[in-house]
Amino acid sequence: MNLHMEKPYVAGIDIGGTNTVFGIVDARGNIISNGAVKTATFDDAGDYVDDVCKHLLPLIEAQGGIEKIKGIGIGAPNGNYYSGTIEFAPNLPWKGVIPLAAMFEKRLGVPAALTNDANAAAVGEMTYGAARGMKDFIMITLGTGVGSGIVINGQVVYGHDGFAGELGHVIVRRKNGRLCGCGRKGCLETYCSATGVARTARELLVARAEASLLRNIPVESITSKDVYEAAVQGDDIAQSVFSYTGEILGEALADFIAFSSPEAIILFGGLAKSGDYIINPIKKAMNDNLLAIFKGKARLLVSELKDSDAAVLGASALAWELKELKD
Repeated sequence: MNLHMEKPYVAGIDIGGTNTVFGIVDARGNIISNGAVKTATFDDAGDYVDDVCKHLLPLIEAQGGIEKIKGIGIGAPNGNYYSGTIEFAPNLPWKGVIPLAAMFEKRLGVPAALTNDANAAAVGEMTYGAARGMKDFIMITLGTGVGSGIVINGQVVYGHDGFAGELGHVIVRRKNGRLCGCGRKGCLETYCSATGVARTARELLVARAEASLLRNIPVESITSKDVYEAAVQGDDIAQSVFSYTGEILGEALADFIAFSSPEAIILFGGLAKSGDYIINPIKKAMNDNLLAIFKGKARLLVSELKDSDAAVLGASALAWELKELKD
């Protein structure tokens, strides 16, 4: 009997520092329905799981009920594929080790798998996006933080403990580096995330005297989107922010290429949508810093999947592999 016929759908849940998005996905990778909740509304992980389920269950009912769902895949910061737990995630409200996959299984009665959010995006890109057919690539997610999913020989690299691929926490500035949420200084994430872009903008506004559209915004509430909108209008300081950010990321990518010689590096997230303002400085810095044997080999691509979709699709792709729960 074909299980896909009996259980034609999976659910994908992407947990971000700000929003949690979820959807019901069919075997072809179509998102049938989706929804979202704010991640940080609840300090208690149990209350949070209840809230997500409250919004997810009507979507499941609309497709014929829980017996039509083969499983649930979850992408989350510091998500551990081996244990199904989130562990000490700096951008999430719950501290310590949270057995999230087990909590969803218990609540919904279907099997659940969990992975790091960037690994989920990599799986989504490989299954449905720009990395279709690729065996070796690195996914870099530029969101609230900087995440990465490393695929080698067609498989996501998890390492021996489930946490491999934390390229956002490679230290790119050894001296006087910015303090990171992880407690260390100078991590890539502090410069090249959306949050890092806003930090750079604030620093440049203090360091430089010239007029800027960004001076019309209260300095603490500047976002990377504001910087992009100012850059598009020809604002010098905003364009400098992207040059600086792109240069640091490009230098780091040159190092990552030396590590796994990927066919491509795929950039994902809002920041990757800032077009040439950020892509050109990344490309230049990457090429200027590559070891000779790697020059002209790895392509720099921007994700083909819509932000919310890729994460949900990637998370959902995990669920097709799941075995039925034993009673």
